[in-house]
Amino acid sequence: MPPLNTLRAFEAAARHESFAKAADELGVTPAAVSHQIKALEAWLGSPLFVRHAQGLHLTEAGRAALPAFSTAFDAMGLAVQELRIWAPRPQVSIAALPSIAQLWLAPRLPALRAALPALRPSIHALEEPPDFRREPFDLAIFLTRHRANGSRSFKLCDDVIFPVCTPALAEQLKTPTDLASQLLLWDTTWTGDWNLWFESVGVKGPSIESGSEFSLYSMALQAAIDGAGVLMGHEALVSRALAAGSLVAPFPERRVPSGLSLEVLAPDRPPAQAAQMIEWLLSQA
Repeated sequence: MPPLNTLRAFEAAARHESFAKAADELGVTPAAVSHQIKALEAWLGSPLFVRHAQGLHLTEAGRAALPAFSTAFDAMGLAVQELRIWAPRPQVSIAALPSIAQLWLAPRLPALRAALPALRPSIHALEEPPDFRREPFDLAIFLTRHRANGSRSFKLCDDVIFPVCTPALAEQLKTPTDLASQLLLWDTTWTGDWNLWFESVGVKGPSIESGSEFSLYSMALQAAIDGAGVLMGHEALVSRALAAGSLVAPFPERRVPSGLSLEVLAPDRPPAQAAQMIEWLLSQA
């Protein structure tokens, strides 16, 4: 048998048709994935990929083998989940979008610890929901349209967007057309928020190219609190700033559904500790 890591590298690279994406998934470098693939091809005596300037394509042999390998690794992941279910541990491993981890989940941790003192949450920031068949997480919290692979979902709330800014800046905004004179702020995760909002309220908005883009929503939020401009707020992420009065919604009646929902995602059979946390989160929604 070829080494297991070599087979894992092939399965990930074949599924993504990309060494770089496979490397991201496996936590290694693209060069390491390429080395593993070459070793497997040498063992097989035949190429598994056609390499060209535009990327990778599977050969007929690679395409024929991929389904069986994916099924095998999914089964192995489910077996590991079964071990985790029976493990007597208080830790719950949580994956969350960075903005949710910082602005929604972290403020709730004191109340969570008070309600479930034996539970120890371990939080990991991810840009995409995990595949529970492959990654050792007990639950995930994301703004999403779709369930993650191998998961159940529990809706906490629908996502609603609307502009937010400091009270001083809000005094300059009488109608949505006044936003044309303001610096608009947004996060790279949701680049279409402003266009969606302007279209929904029936206003021709300014080009957001003259605004400011942030790689983290928390940075954009802080810029808005500091008076740098007007942020497109996601209700779940700006609610604490609104409650504190550091931000206000200048057009409170112009709230637009984004099409996303804040959801807790979990494996089909979450560990008992994760199930307790899900029940608590749903009770707070």
